[in-house]
Amino acid sequence: MSISSINYSSSVLGSQIRNINQQLTDLSTQLSTGKLSQNYSGMGTNEGFAIAGRAQLSNIAAYTDTITNVNVSINLANTALQSLTKIRNTVQTGSANTAQDLNVNGQTVAQNTAAAQFGSMVGVLNTQTGNRYLFSGTAVNTQSVADAGDIINGTTTQAGFKAVMAERQAADLGATGMGRLVQTQPTPSSVQVSEDVAGSPFGLKIKAVSSTLTGATVTGPSGSPVSFSVDLNGTNPSNGDKLSVQFTLPDGTTEQIDLTATPTPLGSFAIDASVPVNPNNTAANLNTALNTAIKKLSNTSLVAASAVTAGDNFFNTASSAIGTPKSNQAAPPAPISGATALFGTSPSDSISPGFVAGDTITVNGTTLTFVSSGATGNQLNVGDSIQTLMSKIDQITGTSKPSTIHGGSITINTDDAATLNITSSNTGALGSLGFSTTPVTATQPPLRVGSSPASSATTLVNGSATTVKWYLGNDGPGSPRSTAMARVDDSVTVQYGAQADEDAIRRQLQAIAVFGTFSTSPTGQYSGGQVSALSLRVTQALTQQPGQQRIEDIQTDIAMAQNTMKDASTRQTQAKAQLQTIIDQAESAPPDQVASEILALQNALQASYQVTSKLAQLSLVKFL
Repeated sequence: MSISSINYSSSVLGSQIRNINQQLTDLSTQLSTGKLSQNYSGMGTNEGFAIAGRAQLSNIAAYTDTITNVNVSINLANTALQSLTKIRNTVQTGSANTAQDLNVNGQTVAQNTAAAQFGSMVGVLNTQTGNRYLFSGTAVNTQSVADAGDIINGTTTQAGFKAVMAERQAADLGATGMGRLVQTQPTPSSVQVSEDVAGSPFGLKIKAVSSTLTGATVTGPSGSPVSFSVDLNGTNPSNGDKLSVQFTLPDGTTEQIDLTATPTPLGSFAIDASVPVNPNNTAANLNTALNTAIKKLSNTSLVAASAVTAGDNFFNTASSAIGTPKSNQAAPPAPISGATALFGTSPSDSISPGFVAGDTITVNGTTLTFVSSGATGNQLNVGDSIQTLMSKIDQITGTSKPSTIHGGSITINTDDAATLNITSSNTGALGSLGFSTTPVTATQPPLRVGSSPASSATTLVNGSATTVKWYLGNDGPGSPRSTAMARVDDSVTVQYGAQADEDAIRRQLQAIAVFGTFSTSPTGQYSGGQVSALSLRVTQALTQQPGQQRIEDIQTDIAMAQNTMKDASTRQTQAKAQLQTIIDQAESAPPDQVASEILALQNALQASYQVTSKLAQLSLVKFL
């Protein structure tokens, strides 16, 4: 009989030693890596918390990257906006300067500075971060603003602002340089002044006339086109008697001509002193003085107002619908005003036909209902004024530029031409307001003089096809801030978009373009007055007015986004530390405990080796 040898590798003792060795290997790995295991199966029951925590840490890392990138964009945008503020202050300081010395190009030093600053402003508005244009709204891959040279001078196929301003000036001045007014002497003792065409948007509009001229009869302003007349009735006025005429200019400002009867014609008109006295000579003197005063007003303030209005026609993307009312029940030839009622019994100052109780006007989906009296909310009294109706419409559209009545024409302004839609159950009354077709929609600027020669034009038309579009970015509805959004926490998003056509930016760009582009004859009779009147208007345009958006408002908006991200980042930093603690507790191997376990295993292994060694020397003889 043979006796098999003891197989160490298959013995219980050998298996125990291999197990101890494996434990030592695992503990050594834990000691060197600080981790319980190199795979999930060896992590224990708390690994589920660690996996969830690690996923949250990954989200926080992504939010951190987003916050970093958004902060870069916001910081660049803020720097750009600060530059715009500096540009505004520079041009405003120059325009407020009373020095009006003209160079050979017919511009002042301040105007030359404005022209240069316009180019700088265009460059600022085309700021990029990476491939993203900061002031293009959602159109981040599109240049925000056209090149400065194209905006001012145009291209081979499209007119720039300089051409638009020149044709507008020609249309406002008219062929005679009288601001589209016609002056005549119907009789030797009288003077009459009339607007050339009813409802024309161009030139001076007669607003009011007052007189203290002894024995004189003043008629108007009234009629269509509007006119007034002064008849001395064969009587000489007294020394110091005065005739005052108020005009409304294209930019909505009002100016007044005052003519005083004096023995000498200095600054006024001379009372006839011949023997015998001939009051008709005085009437002729009044006619000459009035003609001179109108020409001066037309060639100074009107030219400046025309340049400002041309800037509005070219740059202002707050679109408008223009209606020319056809009838006034009080006097059919008379133009309406903001005070004209929406309904009235003849001969009241009201439109005809007018609105009656039960009629409706629907503006962008919101319905205004006419009631007999006691209107509340979205209601109008039938006897309310046109101005009240326009205010209601403005509330619905949310326009940044109030609707107006100028020269008998209604202009309904809107910040979003694509959405303006006005209908009425009473199309006849809507037609009385000048809107002959429904629905009423907005004309998208730029607006251009409607016919040639411009000096006799009577309409403004949509010039989009033939005019440079200065703003190239997104111009859809909604807040510019919402055009760039980012999620910076699980339930937190920030909005930080901006558009170059925002009201504050557009108004500044427009005013600087007007000032820097306008030029006149260096030696012209009225040149100084033109630049002086323009400087006053530009200074006013660059002065922040209550209720208007400011550059600083945009900065405040994006600063709020930055503060929101800062708060989110603070919370995430705290959460990150807590999550890391959870993960470490679930996955980390305490070095002191591991070292102690290694020592115990080493002792056990040494004892096992000693026993194994003795057993390995055992023979049958020794065993017996």
